[in-house]
Amino acid sequence: MILITGSSGSVGKAVLQEAIRKESKVRGMYRSREEATKAPSGCEAVLADYADKQSLRKALDGVNSVYVVCSPIPQLVELESNMVDACKESGVKHVVLNSAMGAGDYPKSFPGWHRKVEDKLKGTGLSYTILRPNGFLQNIVAYNAPSIRAQGAFYAAMGDAKVSYLDAGDIAVVAVKSLHAGAHAGKTYELNGPEAISNQELAKRISKVTARTVNYVDIPESAQRESMLGLGMPEWQVTALLELQQYYKQGGGARTDGLLQSLIQRAPVTLDQYLTANAREFRDQAASA
Repeated sequence: MILITGSSGSVGKAVLQEAIRKESKVRGMYRSREEATKAPSGCEAVLADYADKQSLRKALDGVNSVYVVCSPIPQLVELESNMVDACKESGVKHVVLNSAMGAGDYPKSFPGWHRKVEDKLKGTGLSYTILRPNGFLQNIVAYNAPSIRAQGAFYAAMGDAKVSYLDAGDIAVVAVKSLHAGAHAGKTYELNGPEAISNQELAKRISKVTARTVNYVDIPESAQRESMLGLGMPEWQVTALLELQQYYKQGGGARTDGLLQSLIQRAPVTLDQYLTANAREFRDQAASA
């Protein structure tokens, strides 16, 4: 039996769907009954919470391999550590940990949190595979589409830093393959997309697929902080996002290589493919009506 945590999240949901396609015994972990009722056919839904160790033991009953993912929140280290401990206690054979790009060399922000969990997992003696994905293509819509729809522009303090975005579905393929351990046991995979681009280039690509002018406006970090706080984002999240941008500005997100393609055994989803498929997300409401 395979357990997929975070089954209602963007990446966890993609991993669950891929696991259902490829595996016969799949269990999806959900935090609420409401989300569990939406579980896709082909999997067994289980209610559990990283903060409730007893619920984790029940969720892990009869499980051989686990995919572990958590929302990027300050409690991430504590919550994922609870799951790692529960895996060890329950006799799980292999853990696939969804970490983050930068966990190997950047001690701040989300990468720093993930590194602490990586180190804990390695210290348990459990068989493991660690995934360190770069920026998600899906985040382009999540973070930039609202202001593009409203103003025809998106804003950040990124300068000309480049990011090699990759698709959550491609991460899911690697995750499910890794759940079988084998050649993936003990490996840490830094997963980059096929092309590194700046926000200036991203604006041009979005303009092309939407047939409207979209601009990227580079702003001072102080202005971006003020804007995010004004939107009601908590200070810890604002600070973490700005620290992550600093990592990108140092060149940390600009790597490209052939690892992802070799792991999924096909060409990865490209930026242009993703933007074309999601062009409606960037059009203003009148144009989309």
